[in-house]
Amino acid sequence: MFKKTTLKNGLRIITIPQNDTRAVTVFTLVGVGSKYEKKNISGISHFLEHLFFKGTKKRPTPLKVIEPLDKVGGMFNAFTGEEYTGYYAKVEASKLDLALDWVSDIYLNSLFPPKEIEKERGVIIEEINMYLDNPMSHIGEIWKNLLYGDQPAGWDIAGNKETVKKISRQQILNYRKSQYTASSTIVCVAGNFKEDQIIEKVKKAFQKVSVLKPNKKVKVIERQTVPECLVSFKETDQTHFYLGVRAYNIFNPQRYVLDVISVLLGGMMSSRLFTEVREKQGLAYYIKTENESDPDTGYLVAKAGADNKRIDKAITTILKEFKKLTQKKVSAVELKKAKENIKGRVALSLESSDAKAFFYASQEVIEGNILKPEEIFKRIDKVSANDILKVAKDIFKPKNLNLAIIGPFKDQERFRKLLKL
Repeated sequence: MFKKTTLKNGLRIITIPQNDTRAVTVFTLVGVGSKYEKKNISGISHFLEHLFFKGTKKRPTPLKVIEPLDKVGGMFNAFTGEEYTGYYAKVEASKLDLALDWVSDIYLNSLFPPKEIEKERGVIIEEINMYLDNPMSHIGEIWKNLLYGDQPAGWDIAGNKETVKKISRQQILNYRKSQYTASSTIVCVAGNFKEDQIIEKVKKAFQKVSVLKPNKKVKVIERQTVPECLVSFKETDQTHFYLGVRAYNIFNPQRYVLDVISVLLGGMMSSRLFTEVREKQGLAYYIKTENESDPDTGYLVAKAGADNKRIDKAITTILKEFKKLTQKKVSAVELKKAKENIKGRVALSLESSDAKAFFYASQEVIEGNILKPEEIFKRIDKVSANDILKVAKDIFKPKNLNLAIIGPFKDQERFRKLLKL
């Protein structure tokens, strides 16, 4: 059972006690990511995340930041998304105070030394190069650019080499001051800890958090009336592509229907796409489907890597499976399998304290509301074959289709002609 406490300054604390573990996670999530950026500072959220590990007054060097947790076998990391940025430390339960002190210290007291900023600039550029060299990863950014174009939702989370080279220390300080505030921050403690003490401990550790009101992000603009295609040329032995449709945002109750559709199509090894594309036709090694729902956007997408010579066949095969869902109801047996798969995977994913922390905190930061797993399962169980047919007919329309490709091709029109249902 979780508990949410909101302090007078707006800081939210989520506690999730778990007595059957020897671990505890301290997790801080701030409601700011790449969607909050302007074009000239694209990538600043991610840049800032890196710099929180470069020194505080108490721990003045990168080594002094990371060594305390290394000494106790702790796990720690940070990440940046479109809607949030997170920092966490997971330790053996008796080291809770160390983890809380560490997370609050880097979050509130990082110094951003100029020399470290310049060094990290090069590190991030190499990180960008790494993703550019990996089509299986980079295709996700091509997909976002196809859907949303030249606006924050369409930009790479890491930014681009040009912006990363130009972001100044003052811009970093200003961005942190404006966005890392009490009302945009969630501190989550999950695992083995004493409930009667933890709120006061967190309150004390984060007492210096800013009380300014954070800047809001711009609303995503979506426009599409015909099928769209974006091809990124690269000499590869395999073509990587995303093929999908615009769908619903996270506040739309139909998102649970999309979750089931996603699993039916490509969320398990006995799914329709895995069976047809890989097992029957041998067109791809990896093939899967995902449903992504954010506060202002949503899509369902099939992801695959196919033989360059058989890419057309892979695309048309996926489209046929999309269309089938609009023509015939799924059977009771297949529907039950998809639902149980979702519930089973969610249950298994929440075994660890860090997974629990992210599960609860991410709901709070994105939706402002938290559902327990059992409540989500009830919504999944309510999805009917009629719901799936109705939603499939709504989203699987030619005007919603999008195809992003990385491979040895330059002719977009060739692929655009395939986008038919």
